Amino acid sequence: MDSIIFDVDGTLWDSTDIVADAWTECLKEEFQIPLHLTSEKLKPLFGQLLPDIARQLFPEYPEEKQLEIIGACCDAEHRALLKTCAPLYPRLEETLRALKERYPLFIVSNCQAGYIEVFLEATGFSHLFQGHLCPGDTGMAKAENILKIKQNYSLKDPVYVGDTMGDFQACQKAGVPFIFASYGFGSVTEPDHTILQPADLLDICL
Repeated sequence: MDSIIFDVDGTLWDSTDIVADAWTECLKEEFQIPLHLTSEKLKPLFGQLLPDIARQLFPEYPEEKQLEIIGACCDAEHRALLKTCAPLYPRLEETLRALKERYPLFIVSNCQAGYIEVFLEATGFSHLFQGHLCPGDTGMAKAENILKIKQNYSLKDPVYVGDTMGDFQACQKAGVPFIFASYGFGSVTEPDHTILQPADLLDICL
């Protein structure tokens, strides 16, 4: 292991309550869509690509309209998260600080452009991570972005920390070991390692 790549939602923080409120308000005010979203409704969707989320939430609209709606929702969520930082998982900052002493840290998430920057600004964690990528930046899915981070930073043996089966499958495709954050949003049956909280990474990685 020479580096660690993290997912965001369900791995570093849980933004679903704030995002649900922001999306619900945006849908009501901008599109007159009376859809009430909750954290429980969003968690199974987080980790998927935005067009897939939009297709499931707004099936009655054509694709172009779905993307317009989800784009406006994402703008609203950015504003909300910059105003109120989402809850971080326990001991996250001290864990990241300790890991950074030994490894370069990165983020790869299936999110829209700007979301990782919002996370870094809201938490003040920009100095802890060397780089990040998402489909909104590259047009590529998670496996390809993991490989691009690996190539861009000349990484030989990165590991990935995430919380969903989609994360696991991306790691299998990219040939990168997967550490399952079991406290997050998903379930994975046969990860390479499992952690119950971020601080468990210290036992695995240090």
